Amino acid sequence: MKKLITKGFSHILWYTSLLFLVVVWFSNQPVQASSFTVSESGGGFETAYVEWPSIEHAEGYNVYVKLASAPDSQYQQIDNELIRKYQSFWRADAVGLTAGDYVMKIDALLADGSKVSTVSDTLRVKAHDRTGFAFAKDSKYGTASGAYNEDGTLQEDAQVIYVTPENAQTVKLDVVTSSSGKMKTGAGIGEILSLRQKGYDKTPLAIRLIGKITPEDMDGQLNSNGYLQIKGNSDYAEMNITLEGIGEDTYAYGWGILARYTGNLEIRNIGVALFPDDAISLDTGNVNVWVHHNDLFYGTAGSDADQAKGDGSIDLKKGSTYLTVSYNHYWDSGKASLTGLKETDEFFVTFHHNWFDHSDSRHPRIRLASVHVYNNFFDGISKYGVGTTTASSAFVESNYFRHAKYPMMSSLQGTDALGSGTFSEEDGGMIKAYNNKIIDAKSLIYANSDAGTDEANATSFDAYLASSRNETVPNTYETSVGGTAYNNFDTKVDLGVNASEIDNVDDVEEIVTAEAGRLNGGDFTWEFNDTIDDESYKMNKDLMEKIKDYETGLVAVGGNSVEMPTEPGETPTEPTQPDPEPTEPITGDYSHNFTTDGKSSDFFSIEGNLSDSKGTVNYKGLTLTQALKIESSTAITFVTEKDATLTLVFNEGANVEIKIDGTSHQMEDGIVTVALEPGEHVITKEDVANLYYMGLDYHGEQSEVTPAPEPVEPTPTEPEEPVTKDIAHNFTADGKTSDFFSIEGNLSDSKGTVYFGDLTLTTALKIESSTNIAFTTEESKTLILVFNTEDGREIKIDGTSYPIEDYTTVVTLAPGEHVITKDDVTNLYYMALE
Repeated sequence: MKKLITKGFSHILWYTSLLFLVVVWFSNQPVQASSFTVSESGGGFETAYVEWPSIEHAEGYNVYVKLASAPDSQYQQIDNELIRKYQSFWRADAVGLTAGDYVMKIDALLADGSKVSTVSDTLRVKAHDRTGFAFAKDSKYGTASGAYNEDGTLQEDAQVIYVTPENAQTVKLDVVTSSSGKMKTGAGIGEILSLRQKGYDKTPLAIRLIGKITPEDMDGQLNSNGYLQIKGNSDYAEMNITLEGIGEDTYAYGWGILARYTGNLEIRNIGVALFPDDAISLDTGNVNVWVHHNDLFYGTAGSDADQAKGDGSIDLKKGSTYLTVSYNHYWDSGKASLTGLKETDEFFVTFHHNWFDHSDSRHPRIRLASVHVYNNFFDGISKYGVGTTTASSAFVESNYFRHAKYPMMSSLQGTDALGSGTFSEEDGGMIKAYNNKIIDAKSLIYANSDAGTDEANATSFDAYLASSRNETVPNTYETSVGGTAYNNFDTKVDLGVNASEIDNVDDVEEIVTAEAGRLNGGDFTWEFNDTIDDESYKMNKDLMEKIKDYETGLVAVGGNSVEMPTEPGETPTEPTQPDPEPTEPITGDYSHNFTTDGKSSDFFSIEGNLSDSKGTVNYKGLTLTQALKIESSTAITFVTEKDATLTLVFNEGANVEIKIDGTSHQMEDGIVTVALEPGEHVITKEDVANLYYMGLDYHGEQSEVTPAPEPVEPTPTEPEEPVTKDIAHNFTADGKTSDFFSIEGNLSDSKGTVYFGDLTLTTALKIESSTNIAFTTEESKTLILVFNTEDGREIKIDGTSYPIEDYTTVVTLAPGEHVITKDDVTNLYYMALE
């Protein structure tokens, strides 16, 4: 009987294994286009995502997102880099979304030029919790949303760069490096941040990390201690930077993040593992910094006995203030957060909705600061929870302490004094506790209540137990060492959070375990054994091995997508091909116009992405509106039979470089002209640019090039005389400040120089959706507006569209209220009423 069972069981195992292999094989096979469906989708905090199987014969994918209630004409195409290939599926994440219900659409671009599409179910997107001191009204910047608006969308003039294991050393960005507006191209994320350190470029910048990025990938980008450094040029320098991971599987794997002298900085959705000392260090002169939704794993072991798990997970020190640390998941951290080191003045920090998952100590460990600790889940804490020293004050409210050995401690008194004072030998700090849920604490001594594990002790205590949230702690309660009373900061200053925004303490475990850490909890899983891990502060060897053995499932970044129109109101379709109607066709043996020809050519082999949103170029009678984006994936190959002259046409005024046959060539006013010998040739990226036109002349007789005028000299009604008007506004001299005009919008000093009369104009108001200029005239006036764009664009005045002709718009206005708004995107340098 035993043999029979064994034999039968063996057959079951054989068939089960075979079935498993068949299922795995099928799961990795491309799906036929006709059966194309979304396999998984979801919404998160200001993000949504879709996953789908590989589609047979698909050469690329375009992915779009829109509000579920919006018409299809409102679909917005997401960036190509947000589309990634995994071993058995594809995934796309749409980021920078406001709260609401969305749908995402996937177009599979097939080899025969056709496409098939599928649409996700409705995806619920939630708003991030922007609370705490980083958002307090008394802080320097009032926000720590970095490159984003408070509703979660990117700021209108924000730049975005994608950093992957493949391009961390080569990714490029033009950075302003002088007060005159001079720009330099930074190559590699380290150099880009080093150039930003000069302090001249405050453009909002979203740095989007993708995948498992190692020190080898970051070679030359980290400082000598193994950190990616975000640094300003002085204390609290305005940075406007967001460092964010994309999806569920971004890792700073083997390196840490260091911030110094920064203001308005956001760090989110990153797993930090095997870091050199601290995972994330806000070290010296930072203000308005928000660190949230990160996974903090073990670091590398330090030299001290208590550094087997690494040193600090998130350390805040040396004059950093108005900080919020929220919704982070600490995985058995040894020292969760040191808060304060060598400060001489009070500073402000908030910890909320963090999951201290079997971590040991410093949740946080506070010196001098005023710290608000609320709605955190202290889940099996082997040493202590909140610790105060050196005249600090902590308001600890509505937290859940589950089997935290010592929930709250003050140096050299209360619970700490029961032993040998091992917590700290520094002077004590004060804690005001209110409405916390405490289960299975070993020791907790209140100053004024018997609700702890011991009777009240008014002279040697861990915390003062408040009966109401707004209760002030009497100054008769002082620390045993140092004689410090609670400073009652929570009743005096803006905490950046209202009482109504504090979650019910009974809901804390459910909320925090569902929402802390990366999107969907990240891609790393581990189950702690409460029976052992609640009390053990030793490094978990099995957990460490799993962290060290982690391998990414990411195969490739980019969906080979084709850029489609994305202006609101435009339906994503194939790019339109306008008829430019040139006055004189260009003659040459071979030419290629990306506006009329797209990427189709019998002579050039063209790989890359088209865009019709890079502006208009006028070249030899041609109006060029569509360009080939010169980026890493771009390649143009061709063969010449004899000596030839190659002409490439880019945006007017462009002066970066393009690579031809491996050699870099400088553009001059958007033109590159190169002599070629017979043979094979290739055009590739040196700097980011936009290519509108290519011409190849075998005769060496190039048509005369008419470069863009520099500087632009529009000729309004009276160009010869200095401008003298009844009322005038010069955006270069006045910015947005005016006693007459009410101006809303964004300024830019990177749109070029315009000469108008005797004025040199270098700063413009960007005419975009958010722009609004309002004013009132008491009598009939002539309004003159000066732009840097020529004929063909329009501006809206009092709801009516007026053309821009020779760089100006002149309109007669009746008495009354008036408003200037966007019709077409342009740049306004000067306005006057006469």
